[in-house]
Amino acid sequence: MKWKIPPKIKAYEALWTIPDNRIELVDDEIRIYSSSRNKYYNIRYNENENAIMANDNGSFWQWYLWYPAIAYLMYIWKISYDKKFAEALKWIAWKDINQKFKNNWEKTEEFVNEIISQKWLEVSEFLEEIENIMDQIEKLDLNLLWKKKKPPKGY
Repeated sequence: MKWKIPPKIKAYEALWTIPDNRIELVDDEIRIYSSSRNKYYNIRYNENENAIMANDNGSFWQWYLWYPAIAYLMYIWKISYDKKFAEALKWIAWKDINQKFKNNWEKTEEFVNEIISQKWLEVSEFLEEIENIMDQIEKLDLNLLWKKKKPPKGY
């Protein structure tokens, strides 16, 4: 079974996971911490099977390749990205933004685009980068790996 292509906003969120130092390798386990750092998601990846699994809400409930899996694929350079945009988005409290905009992803995108602009970066270039990431996700055509695991609870 294949993963669904996520909404663009998940590429936004994955992009700043790496410079935020929210990826941790513990023994054979890959952990991606939430922006609040109060919980983490487990990632499993098998390159030979072209398959990945994550236990976040979007992956578990909606069958989308959600930000933790995308962030891990960026971390291992299966998905390339421009570090300047990742650095510009460092330390954003994703959960707080989602709550502020009541999970309206369009408003969240506008908010983040404004942050990019305030940091003297070209929004049009940033949006091209997001499209590039989305294209790479689609071309990977990833399979689901193993049995799904329920997401962690908490903030």
